[in-house]
Amino acid sequence: MIPSEEVSPALDANDLRQITATTLQHYTASAEAFREGTRDHDVRQNIDALLRHIEGPSPFIILDFGCGPGRDLKAFRALGHQPIGLDGCPRFAEMARTDSGCEVWQQDFLRLDLPTGRFDGIFANASLFHVPTQELSQVLGKLYAALKPGGVLFSSNPRGHNEEGWNGNRYGSYHDLDAWRRYLNAAGFVELEHYYRPSDLPCEQQPWLASVWRKPGL
Repeated sequence: MIPSEEVSPALDANDLRQITATTLQHYTASAEAFREGTRDHDVRQNIDALLRHIEGPSPFIILDFGCGPGRDLKAFRALGHQPIGLDGCPRFAEMARTDSGCEVWQQDFLRLDLPTGRFDGIFANASLFHVPTQELSQVLGKLYAALKPGGVLFSSNPRGHNEEGWNGNRYGSYHDLDAWRRYLNAAGFVELEHYYRPSDLPCEQQPWLASVWRKPGL
């Protein structure tokens, strides 16, 4: 067990089902507004952070984990790569397929069924924070297994002080850098870099922790 600053009560199977169902209902109900509200978000810094660390010839096979309506799938495809989307929200999966023309898998984050050694990179932009802390190790293990040796994981999450719980109808876990490192290192990843967003602002005005990690090669 990886220690954290705050220990939350254990969640049982019913708790986890409720967390998943309620969070996905929130996104289903607000899907159109979410797409319009995030359509013009500039995440080129994050896309670049993933791509510059992937080794070998392109195009790269990239899993957009928590792809939402498909904005970043389109960006990866426009750059000549081969992205596949994954999202738990049926409406987002439908939007992403239509808008990007990419393959999109609808899967519950807590019950992933991923191919082994398939991806050069995984782009988890504003998605992994929805995983309850007690489930994070098993989710990271599946992402690790889905990467090729030497593959790269990018993540960006709202940071906090290792607390978790409901924010309206969305469940979230808000890790600091030290705790996040412990989880990723325990899963076998090696840190490549981290930074806070938005850039060019004081640290207290940078709520997002972005980090890049490698699965060691053979």
